[in-house]
Amino acid sequence: MRGDDLTPTVLDRVFNARAIAVIGASNDPRKRGFQTIRRLLADGYGGTIHPIHPKAPEILGLPASPSVADVTGDIDLALICTPAATVPGILAECGAKGIPGAVVLAAGFGEIGAAGAEIDAATRQAAAAHGVRLIGPNTNGLFNLHNAMNLVGVDGATPGGIAVCSQSGNMLLSLVSEARRRGGIGFSSYAGVGNQMDVHLAEYLDHFGRDPATRAAVFYVEGFQKGRAFLETCRRVAQAKPVVICKSGRTAAGQAAAKSHTGALASGFALTQGLLRQAGATVVDSPDDLLPIAHALAHLPLPMGSRVAILADGGGHATVAVDALVEAGVDLATLSGATRARLADLLPAAASCVNPVDVAGGTDADPGLFADCAQAILQDAGVDVLLTVGMFGGYAERFDASLGAAEQAAAQRLAEIAAKAGKPLIVHSVYAGLGTAPLAALAAAQVPVFPGMALSVRTVAKLVRRGQAIRRLAAAPAATRPLAPDPARAIIAGTRAAGRTALYEPQARDLLAAHGLPLSPHVVTRAGEDLDAAMRRLGDGPLVAKVVSPDILHKSDAGGVKLNLSGAAAVRDAIAEIYANANAYDPNAHLHGVMLAPMAAPGVEAILGVVQDPAFGPVMMFGLGGIFVEVLQDVAFRALPLSAEDANEMIAEIDAARILEGVRGAAPVDRAALVELMLTLSRIALAHPEIGEIDLNPVILRADGHDIADARMILRPEGDNT
Repeated sequence: MRGDDLTPTVLDRVFNARAIAVIGASNDPRKRGFQTIRRLLADGYGGTIHPIHPKAPEILGLPASPSVADVTGDIDLALICTPAATVPGILAECGAKGIPGAVVLAAGFGEIGAAGAEIDAATRQAAAAHGVRLIGPNTNGLFNLHNAMNLVGVDGATPGGIAVCSQSGNMLLSLVSEARRRGGIGFSSYAGVGNQMDVHLAEYLDHFGRDPATRAAVFYVEGFQKGRAFLETCRRVAQAKPVVICKSGRTAAGQAAAKSHTGALASGFALTQGLLRQAGATVVDSPDDLLPIAHALAHLPLPMGSRVAILADGGGHATVAVDALVEAGVDLATLSGATRARLADLLPAAASCVNPVDVAGGTDADPGLFADCAQAILQDAGVDVLLTVGMFGGYAERFDASLGAAEQAAAQRLAEIAAKAGKPLIVHSVYAGLGTAPLAALAAAQVPVFPGMALSVRTVAKLVRRGQAIRRLAAAPAATRPLAPDPARAIIAGTRAAGRTALYEPQARDLLAAHGLPLSPHVVTRAGEDLDAAMRRLGDGPLVAKVVSPDILHKSDAGGVKLNLSGAAAVRDAIAEIYANANAYDPNAHLHGVMLAPMAAPGVEAILGVVQDPAFGPVMMFGLGGIFVEVLQDVAFRALPLSAEDANEMIAEIDAARILEGVRGAAPVDRAALVELMLTLSRIALAHPEIGEIDLNPVILRADGHDIADARMILRPEGDNT
């Protein structure tokens, strides 16, 4: 199988290859065809190495063959070290030999533009025709250290539980160097994805998820080609193993051609972050956080909740930790009366026995008391995570060397106490960089030890979020595609038949109503028509008048919206002005008429939208709305289908979420009604894959429900409804 169908058996065979053909093997120490074979021999690779060279009889003492066809026996993997132009022909030979996978190191394909396009196309065709899966091209290779198969040639990497997939070769070097500095962190497998001509990110993640040697998967990603497949795989893998991702491109430009607010804001970075978190991934902002957080998550138990306790041996660090945890959105645990009493028995009178617990010097002469306090806190049913902060691990350095043995014993007890409690313990220590014996004992027991408060708190927060995500994913219902009611399908068919790609706003409102959304009445009137019947239908309250045109989607920009109109005379004047403004804005615009509707009662203006992302498929956006939405960009994204948990997370995620709770005497909005609106919009978008963009802006949120004040929908090109 090829394409979007995952082929784990091929990647299993590739990463666990027992016979490797090095095509382009060389006796020149400067060439990869030499360096790779030298590395495999030096590391004690237990499989068979087949150097391929058209003339040389042997390479580094190994018999060479002129082609893979001349090799006796099966070959699991080909490492192609030759120039780009040779690759299509080599793949044909590999396919004839039955080699399932090939690593293509060369650059010079589609990434260089037109000059490499022909070679790129020929390579794709050859791989597909001959059934060879490609890693790369333009990659630095892959490794499986548990198989002693280091086809990258990187020095200093030791076997362990972290798998890495990266779109940057230098990122691997950074991670390996950091692992060497920290000590105790090793790697299982690595894949440099290169151009992702064939094997894509989801397939690597699927392999890492099933690899028994991998405890956590780390991804450095610049862009997703098949994002939907990655999200689906991540949902499954992340429930068993941490998936830690750093996505670059924070300042990427938005989609300049987008026609709606939603389309304009769905510009990559924020969207991708929201979708990855929804799929259970742990998203970090900096590559520097990838390794320490992945290692911590790989070895710590999942917390049952979000309540964090702090044990400190200094008031300053305790205060800093509290501030950082609160800013990270983590809950502070409330210690029980029994726990506080136990701590009071252990510590001097000056100690603080509430969270944060400050030992007030009580452990300076007896480090064992630190472990006693940790035990009391971890035994509290109201505590899910313990963060210790300060100078533990350096008491012998700070006070007297005679404390060394007691402090190391306390460190060993700390690790044992946390393991027995089944709760995560994270240690911040100002002495972490010195590698003291107590801290080394904690690290050997897989207790994370960090020198900086910021990283310590980020790790706590990521751990808590992972626990929440796993519980959310486990409870998520199976996705189903809803049916579209006949009236809604007829609206889209009519728009297509008229040769338009944008629904008139009245049509968009009618489509929403066909799916059961409550909307206020509206009428469309044209110049010269009698307004009396329309006015009677719409009631006595003030009205809004809006231009209806397929050529004017941003109506406010064209002066096509008039608010708070009372009486027929005011409505007539407004309609005339709207026509004049529209003609001045775009003399060629087709004016279908003017829509009249009751003014919505005041409330909080929000935006809800759906866009068809080219990599991730249908995606919903939520945020504060109105005309400034693209300036504020305070929005959250999730992939469809949406669950109630997803909707609530989106609402809580925006910076202005407190406004929805009511400020300056205003009542909180009806959150349950908002969530139901979001779920309904999710069902509408899934029922109509023909719709490329949905924009509800603003949606007026109030304590008694909501009003959809403006709706626009844009269809995808005909036939593009996958």
